[in-house]
Amino acid sequence: MNSSGENLSDSMIPKHVAIIMDGNGRWAKQRGKLRITGHKAGVESVRNSVRFAVKNKISSLTLYAFSSENWRRPEKEVSSLMELFVFALDNEVKNLHKNNVKLKIIGDVSRFSERLRKRIDKAEALTQNNTGLKLNIAANYGGRWDISNSVKQVFAKVQSGELSIDDINEESIDNHICMHDQENVDLVIRTGGEHRISNFLLWQVAYAEFYFTNVLWPDFDEMVFQSAVDAFSQRERRYGGAESDDELGKE
Repeated sequence: MNSSGENLSDSMIPKHVAIIMDGNGRWAKQRGKLRITGHKAGVESVRNSVRFAVKNKISSLTLYAFSSENWRRPEKEVSSLMELFVFALDNEVKNLHKNNVKLKIIGDVSRFSERLRKRIDKAEALTQNNTGLKLNIAANYGGRWDISNSVKQVFAKVQSGELSIDDINEESIDNHICMHDQENVDLVIRTGGEHRISNFLLWQVAYAEFYFTNVLWPDFDEMVFQSAVDAFSQRERRYGGAESDDELGKE
């Protein structure tokens, strides 16, 4: 197994990596601290992940920051998460811009406060012309919402006469899905030891490889990221096709 990433060919490097950042609360609980402490500690792991992605020329990195189901958490925790989001946007976006990273928030931002929405608009505007890593932050995001929202947009075009009913197909839905202009997701990483997708990028991960680790998100560093990429490089991706002749036992 390669541990440095230096000898991996471009075909072995995932172009689009999506990460379910899980374990902040448990990390804090293990230390006898409030859950928000874990979320704050996780910000450094975000920095590490962005740094790794830039260094290894990954095209897109999508981070699951806040799901549409996370509103069910205690009000105080949700409020603290929103404040942390504002803080991160205020303090991280200049450094992202400096490193040519293009920031995009995906999800239904309409539920956020006007204050937060303005921060999002400002951050996206500052980095919109950057040509390096595409950093997508999934906030108030759900895979089912994404698909249904895309279908609504397609149907609106059918109603207006721009499309016909026969134009409602995989391609037209894909053209309106979040991140439709980016590479498909190649690798999904989930930290924290759970083995589920949690309504994350249901459409976009149709043929992605999955990597699960027991490492809690605040402890996720470039070495763990490298291990996931190394594992990815060992996979044979067939996209629904047959196994190789050797695997089938043919001469």
